[in-house]
Amino acid sequence: MFRFFKKKPDPIDPVAADQLADSEAGQHAPDAVHTERSADRNRVSEPASEQHLTDEGTQNAGQTAPEAGDVATEAPRAGLLSRWFKRNPEPASRGVEAQTTPEPLSDVVEVAGASQSNSDEATSEFEDEQDSDEQGEAQQKSSWLAKLRGGLAKTGKSIGGIFVGVRVDEALFEELETALIMADTGVEATEQLLVALRARVKKERIEEAAGVKQALREVLADHLRVLEKPFEVGRVKPLVVMMTGVNGAGKTTSIGKLAFCLQKEGARVLLAAGDTFRAAARQQLVEWGSRNNVDVIAQEGGDPAAVAFDAVNAGRARGMDVVMVDTAGRLPTQLHLMDELKKIRRVIAKADPTAPHEVLLVVDGNQGQNVLSQIRAFDAAVGLTGLIVTKLDGTAKGGTLAAVAAGSQGVRPIPVYWIGVGERIEDLQPFVAAEFAAAVVGQ
Repeated sequence: MFRFFKKKPDPIDPVAADQLADSEAGQHAPDAVHTERSADRNRVSEPASEQHLTDEGTQNAGQTAPEAGDVATEAPRAGLLSRWFKRNPEPASRGVEAQTTPEPLSDVVEVAGASQSNSDEATSEFEDEQDSDEQGEAQQKSSWLAKLRGGLAKTGKSIGGIFVGVRVDEALFEELETALIMADTGVEATEQLLVALRARVKKERIEEAAGVKQALREVLADHLRVLEKPFEVGRVKPLVVMMTGVNGAGKTTSIGKLAFCLQKEGARVLLAAGDTFRAAARQQLVEWGSRNNVDVIAQEGGDPAAVAFDAVNAGRARGMDVVMVDTAGRLPTQLHLMDELKKIRRVIAKADPTAPHEVLLVVDGNQGQNVLSQIRAFDAAVGLTGLIVTKLDGTAKGGTLAAVAAGSQGVRPIPVYWIGVGERIEDLQPFVAAEFAAAVVGQ
């Protein structure tokens, strides 16, 4: 936009773009009951609204919009806006009123120069911001790997410690077999790992204990890779996720952490408090919803299947990307509760014939071989599609996933989507076979 003056103007200051917040009110599904938080009652916070910027054509190239303060949601950044201006014209001849028509050639040259300058500044700032983001991601990755190694330190010490000051002989393999079984790897997985390790040592003619340890890490990573699978969001909308697990496995906490992870990827999440058996389960999920700034569908003492039905309809009406349905913790031997779990699945299918799209089982990593019986029972009841392994920090039973990958005790090698090491909201990360194998062998 060109601006013209009869006299020399004062220095021009940049005009900041107004930031407008458009609250996006979602349409609630019929019969859905929402919990509100106020002085005497609970309240569910609405999702953070998107922020838009108004460009008046006078914003500097280096100025960006402020970011939202909520850790769970991040407003989109404003683009770099070029600022166009016009110098004051040459003085008019005597007796003639000052002309306001710019000289075409000088205008073109000046605008081109301003555009080039602003373009260079925008490119430089973009590159600096990209480098900063990459450094931040690298630091976060390094921190997570350190925490994973620390969480599996007991397992890594029991397995990796046997390679110190020893020769590569049959005694080493026998000691390794004992260490793997003690780490709850299981007999079947231990045999498969040792057969593959012996073949690699013979083929590559490894004569040092350190080389055998490295070979074990690679063999274990290949063994666990069958469990590595990304969690796909966006293939259907909303993606209905049904959460299951035994009492005390960390199911509700995992839902809160998972909501944080999904929102970081730009997904809109809705939670359903389907655990109506435990007294504080609804309040706990509402608190997680408040911390993540997401809605929670809940009923006081209502039927969990009805809560799930309302949540699926509400997620479709509001255009949500993911709807996560919490369910009550139960043991596989509690047949009446397992029947209730089957009912919830059937009712969800009535709201959406293709749902639930994911049925996840949350298991405690400290329970060792007991995890196998849980997987087998829940898979038979509701058909599991993935696992979340929690509480891996401080465990000496890190080899359990190797037993799952081997199909021990009749279980299917069900994918592991996430693993948890720690109590913080960021301590739930996608499962990567190579990283897990390195931590298990103490590398």
